[in-house]
Amino acid sequence: MPENIFPDSDAVYRDVRGSVISAQRRVYSAVNVSMVLAYHEIGEKIFLAVGDRAEYGASLIAYLAKRLTKEFGDGFDSTNLRKMRQFYILFPIRDALRLELSWTHYRLLMRVSSEKARLFYLHECAEAGWSTRQLERQISTLYYERLLASRDTKGVAEEIFRVEPKPEYEKIIKDPYVLEFLDLKGRSDWYEKDLEQALIDSLQDFLLELGRGFSFVARQKRISFDDRHFYIDLVFYNYILKCFVLVDLKLGDLTHQDLGQMQMYVNYYTRELMNEGDSSPIGIVLCADKSDAVVKYTLPEGESQVFASKYMLCLPKEEEFAKLLSEWVVREEEVRYERR
Repeated sequence: MPENIFPDSDAVYRDVRGSVISAQRRVYSAVNVSMVLAYHEIGEKIFLAVGDRAEYGASLIAYLAKRLTKEFGDGFDSTNLRKMRQFYILFPIRDALRLELSWTHYRLLMRVSSEKARLFYLHECAEAGWSTRQLERQISTLYYERLLASRDTKGVAEEIFRVEPKPEYEKIIKDPYVLEFLDLKGRSDWYEKDLEQALIDSLQDFLLELGRGFSFVARQKRISFDDRHFYIDLVFYNYILKCFVLVDLKLGDLTHQDLGQMQMYVNYYTRELMNEGDSSPIGIVLCADKSDAVVKYTLPEGESQVFASKYMLCLPKEEEFAKLLSEWVVREEEVRYERR
């Protein structure tokens, strides 16, 4: 049966699609207003409780983060609570908030040190309807200073819509802050392809079945800084090695960028999440393709031979990983062929 059985099918599709997008925008707007107001209120409560007592403030935020995160999820960790307090300090008048802007917009605005420039970006962003990517570009390219120094203010103002076009719409389901605020768990299939997820399933089971001290910690573990979000496919803790083990899967050829990204993950865990007595985290980058299974490790530098020996004892050998990946790829291809 042909896909288009009615002469006006495309027109109907565009009409229906428009309704879906409009509904998404209304939902996003309602959630966004509630989120921004709630975070402003939380920031005010923390500020009034803490005042200028830095040591007490750090202690209170850590206490609140522990209890709130347990009940409501990662959206209320220490980093976000500090951001909420800063939000209230920089934008203390609730009635002056531009509620058409998202929490991500405000996090970007909080990076601007100059109050005049910050309020300028706030007004311009709301009036022009800049996306978060557009606002980030305007701030990073010193739009405020360029506008003051330029005679062609209209040309400077219109430039952003050429160099960073605004997306037609932003899918609410992929906004990490919205997911956190609504206490929705970030399902991994929202961020990765089905093919990758099926292989990650196998890897998770494979490592746990080894029984060499592995304990599962997280899947699609999100780490964030400077409003950029990264997702580590699998995170384990190994009680023999006393360290976190980070695993990332890449489809296709392994690149130096993949290894660099894993090194960033290892550095982040080393500086932010290591516990007292832990050994340095280990990063494992796996690459699978149809012709071969390539396995590379990103090892922490400067470790002793004793630790290296334990490492080789507890972690799977490259041959084990290679065998798992190659067998899985063959099996997946057979399944796909049978479905045709």
